[in-house]
Amino acid sequence: MAEKIRGNSMLPARREPIELHTADGLTLIGEVALPADRPPVATMVCLHPLPTHGGMMDSHVFRKASYRLPALAGIAVLRFNTRGTESVQGKSEGEFDRAVGEKWDVAAALEYAEFHDLPNIWLVGWSFGTDLTLMYGLDPAVQGAVLLSPPLRYSEPEHLAAWAEAGKPLTAIVPEHDDYVQPPEARERFAAVPQAEVVAVEGAKHLWVGHTERVLDEIVARLAPDVPLPLPQAWDGPIEQADSSAYADRTTAVFKDVPR
Repeated sequence: MAEKIRGNSMLPARREPIELHTADGLTLIGEVALPADRPPVATMVCLHPLPTHGGMMDSHVFRKASYRLPALAGIAVLRFNTRGTESVQGKSEGEFDRAVGEKWDVAAALEYAEFHDLPNIWLVGWSFGTDLTLMYGLDPAVQGAVLLSPPLRYSEPEHLAAWAEAGKPLTAIVPEHDDYVQPPEARERFAAVPQAEVVAVEGAKHLWVGHTERVLDEIVARLAPDVPLPLPQAWDGPIEQADSSAYADRTTAVFKDVPR
């Protein structure tokens, strides 16, 4: 009998802890989750939200992507903690560098994906991770990018211009009630990238609480367009239950008084 997929439901996958090694000598911790019974059709490289405000490889959208997308969509999910970032998975070496040294973190993740022959590589950034995507994501191996709640804080117009020139697919998924950039401003600013698509999600906020399913459907639509949508909400097969209690104090709301 099919069982409802819940927030902590882990569907079957081949999950492996990994280490990434940056060009400036740091070791970053991460995980890759692959389909259990077939080669992946695409690869989602996750760039997490701001670590000074609770962002990490285990932030809930990316955690749920790793739990579900290998089984439901055949997508490999590569997550990692950028320099100085800690989660239940462990802590990466180095210190948060305000989107400067993180250039090497992005490069190390893409190098890992290429070396291990992971196919059809896409970057999926969330908040701070969208700035890293725009600034450092135009690698020849990258097919395109999906931006979740882009604040456009560290990235500059020159980075949007570079994406425009490259012509690679770029989708910004923007919550109606985002804390930083809401859909009307996003449409205005991403107009600099002719191929960019802005998807507004009614009722959503920056953290996507209550909207994970919609976000994952939008990601799958770009990375694996042959997969029927919406994704199933139940699974007829083995399901493990993850312990998510360790993440209750790792939200942006908790860090609202911490300088960004």
